[in-house]
Amino acid sequence: MKTFYYLLLIGVVSLSCSRAQISVELQASQDQFLPGEPINIAARIVNKSGQTLALGADNDWLTFSVESREGFLVSELAKPSVAGEFELESSKAAIKKLDLQPSYNFGRPGRYLITADVKIKEWNRVFSSKACQLDIVQGSKIWQQEFGVPVKGKESADVPEVRKYSLQQANYLKRLKLYVQITDAAESRIIKVFSIGPMVSFSRPEAQLDKNSNLHILWQTGASRFSYHEISPDGDILKRQTHEYLMNSRPRLALDDKGEIIVRGGGRKVLADDIGPKEESEVAKPAP
Repeated sequence: MKTFYYLLLIGVVSLSCSRAQISVELQASQDQFLPGEPINIAARIVNKSGQTLALGADNDWLTFSVESREGFLVSELAKPSVAGEFELESSKAAIKKLDLQPSYNFGRPGRYLITADVKIKEWNRVFSSKACQLDIVQGSKIWQQEFGVPVKGKESADVPEVRKYSLQQANYLKRLKLYVQITDAAESRIIKVFSIGPMVSFSRPEAQLDKNSNLHILWQTGASRFSYHEISPDGDILKRQTHEYLMNSRPRLALDDKGEIIVRGGGRKVLADDIGPKEESEVAKPAP
């Protein structure tokens, strides 16, 4: 009997040591996402085996499993692309970042659990992470408008594709955030969803479309601060600026002499993360 317990103890210690050779950790970029928003995940692999590992030669060295806490099935739409060879030395860590949103059906609001498996073929072993938990939430729609997508580089007699811009707000960590969603006209296909920043609860975002179907948004982010974005039909941010309330003059969207949409009133505050021309005046024209 003592021999049996001794052998059992050796087996447990050996198994624990084997598991400690490779550790896998998962971390999401945030805890909460809107349907269609990129779900950026970082898988951190730590090598404690005492030997250099060759990883990434194929697409099955790192796999994921997604399940719902609410009990509904989560279908896999496509295998996440993780191929790309690299060597991981002993006592070193590697981080693989990817967006899981295109690979799994996260369209239903609820809580999801994600786990990752790292397969070492030479050892015929699989090492698993603890579950990473995240929530898919439904935002509150505050504005929407359909638009025709311009044909790039040439005129066309074809009927233009019709898409829809929507502005949504959602609470994240007790802070209100503003989101842009771009879909087809029927909202059956999500083209892009992303947050453009925080907003105050009393903000009433202004939204206008220009002749190129670009979306211009101005909204309040603080007591006297406003953010301005220009966004293309594909969801690219063309301009990002910060404006402030100055001398009883509030920033607002307006048309210039050429019919272009600009921010008039208040004052421009140039920041390091601005997108677009930097040569513009820091102080906008006063409102008439």
